[in-house]
Amino acid sequence: MSAGGPSRPAEGAVPLIQSTVPVLASLDIAETLDFYTGHLGFGEALRMEDYAIVRRDGAEIHFWRCNERRIAEHTSCYVRTGDTDSLFQEFTARGLKLRPPVVRAWGMKELYVIDCHGNLLKFGEHA
Repeated sequence: MSAGGPSRPAEGAVPLIQSTVPVLASLDIAETLDFYTGHLGFGEALRMEDYAIVRRDGAEIHFWRCNERRIAEHTSCYVRTGDTDSLFQEFTARGLKLRPPVVRAWGMKELYVIDCHGNLLKFGEHA
């Protein structure tokens, strides 16, 4: 790999890194799943006592059971989207009180959601 840019797989080769999956803190797995399925439209993919997974539209988020709220409150993940305005409408219709998406100086239109345990989700699209 050159210092000037990312390496690319050879034509026909399977990429070695195919996606990234955030793993966020959860103070209560059941509450987390209720929030993500009820307010954000994710589907429950796995529920265990100390671990959970939700999925939506090709995105996947994992959660680990944590006893320290400060960890969740200092954690975030960025979710690329094609339409922050539609997500804003959907999330507010599902009961969340949010500020509308805003275009940032770095060229992204972003919508911010803080989940039930303090994790920040940034939903962003190219402006």
